[in-house]
Amino acid sequence: MKELKAFVDQENRFAAIFGAQPLDLTKAVDRQKIADKIDSQLSPENLSCDGELPRSQVNARYRNLTRCAEQLLKLDPAVKFYEFN
Repeated sequence: MKELKAFVDQENRFAAIFGAQPLDLTKAVDRQKIADKIDSQLSPENLSCDGELPRSQVNARYRNLTRCAEQLLKLDPAVKFYEFN
């Protein structure tokens, strides 16, 4: 669960810059928002930074994001993913 928590913490730090409400893993609506963010980052363009990242970094990002997705699904099997699965 540590990868998912780190992902949410990072997203919340970034959102705070723009004054957005923090995401909360205890709320179903926020869990779906987190799933959407993971999905977005798993898209090939975002995952590879439009082909700018070396393959080793892309693989590391992919492994981390898929761990986050698995942990989120374990927490809430109702969340929907499109890029993951």
